[in-house]
Amino acid sequence: MQTFQKPLNAAEEAHYVHLLREGSEEEAKRAKEILVERNLRLVAHVAKKYQNADEDMEDLISIGCIGLIKAIDTFDAGKGRLATYACRCIDNELLMLLRTKKKTSKEVSLYESIGQDKEGNEIRLVDVLEQKQMDAVECMELKNNIRKLFRFVDEALTERERQIVVMRYGLSGKRPVTQNEIGEKMGISRSYVSRIEKKALGKLRKCFEESGFESFESSGK
Repeated sequence: MQTFQKPLNAAEEAHYVHLLREGSEEEAKRAKEILVERNLRLVAHVAKKYQNADEDMEDLISIGCIGLIKAIDTFDAGKGRLATYACRCIDNELLMLLRTKKKTSKEVSLYESIGQDKEGNEIRLVDVLEQKQMDAVECMELKNNIRKLFRFVDEALTERERQIVVMRYGLSGKRPVTQNEIGEKMGISRSYVSRIEKKALGKLRKCFEESGFESFESSGK
């Protein structure tokens, strides 16, 4: 089994990020190598979420490493820890892989975008339903946003919109279903289901924006 080096602490991370941005060419090159090497454990951790997506684990880690490198190249030291920001970049890179290979996969239906928050960050249902980091504060925020999601589904959507969102994304605890399946069950066309779903997600997006969703998003930067 592959072993990974110990993650950098905050001071070490800040030191190498500084060298990457301000050091000599040789110092920057070495700093980037260290930042990659010491965050490979994080790549493996994120990739494990997708180990049941019919993809080889080594391939997932390889693609995740691309996300890690992009995170290192674009990281703003004034916005928290690199590891937190890298999680999002690694996740996005893996999602791009899954979408490309199997756009209609039920396993990735929760990764559909429901819009953007006030700062322009993409909001996805999985951001609300899935825990990103085992951090006590983030766990509390996660639980709070899950409660918000189900409250918004009940309060903001019409009965038909609620039925479609619940079935489409498996919010009832059952498997997510396709728009075609929903259309057959409800006696309407797939395109009509799509329009209703889009309108419902727009309502949920607006609810999250108005409720201060950015506070949850900022924890992932």
